Amino acid sequence: MNKVWLVTGANSGFGRAITEAAVAAGDIVVAAARRAGTLDDLVAAHPDQVEALRLDVTDAARIDEAVSDVVARHGRIDVLVNNAGRSHVGAFEETTDEELRALFDVHVFGPAALVRAVLPHMRERRSGAIVQMSSMGGRMSFAGFSAYSGTKFALEGMTEALADEVGPLGIRTLIVEPGAFRTSLMDNVTTSPGELPDYADTVGATRKMAAAGSGAVAGDPARAAAVILAALDAEDAPLHLPLGPDGVAAVSTALTRVQDGIEAWRDRATATSFPA
Repeated sequence: MNKVWLVTGANSGFGRAITEAAVAAGDIVVAAARRAGTLDDLVAAHPDQVEALRLDVTDAARIDEAVSDVVARHGRIDVLVNNAGRSHVGAFEETTDEELRALFDVHVFGPAALVRAVLPHMRERRSGAIVQMSSMGGRMSFAGFSAYSGTKFALEGMTEALADEVGPLGIRTLIVEPGAFRTSLMDNVTTSPGELPDYADTVGATRKMAAAGSGAVAGDPARAAAVILAALDAEDAPLHLPLGPDGVAAVSTALTRVQDGIEAWRDRATATSFPA
């Protein structure tokens, strides 16, 4: 039986690539975006397989209604892909509560609401898959990306618990951690105003990188989508899937750094119990 997908942020980047890969596999995709008109070409090219859905993932009141409508029309949602997102650059000190909360709405609260909305249907059927599009920035971070990584770290932590909860119910969970790919992420970036001079050498470099965009990077979203689909079908699928040579290297280096720090302080860190 062909799958029914719900993909957010399906109009560009990974969302579009995953949609196209699912269509090529013969599946049906409900492609969601804030501006449904940006999906017209996909719908026109695959009228029997792609359905456009106007959905802003920060509109919590709309999410339950949208999921119910999809289930009513198609009978089920086999795969939810939480892909909608954007980036933000600014020093921790420069980033306002408003900027931080807005980013959490997109990357944490929106995806959480969608997961809660689809799970009753997946639990009833004892099948389904949830794909969380995170980032290598969900496992490590650097100057200027505290807000962005904060949201992705939160999403990953919640999803690790989710995997333990729904795995026994036949529901798969996949956290995707791409490095730099040729998507529109860096074309959809906000920056904190009021740049503080003390951060010019650290956050300043990140601002310049973000301003350069992602047009020249080597990462191919179509190839990434193929790996994601393969992982969903694999018996030995990982929970965390870093993508791209830079993504794999960054995540591996971050894990090694954590392990090195643990070992360096192991004796002192473990000698913290009450005396016997």
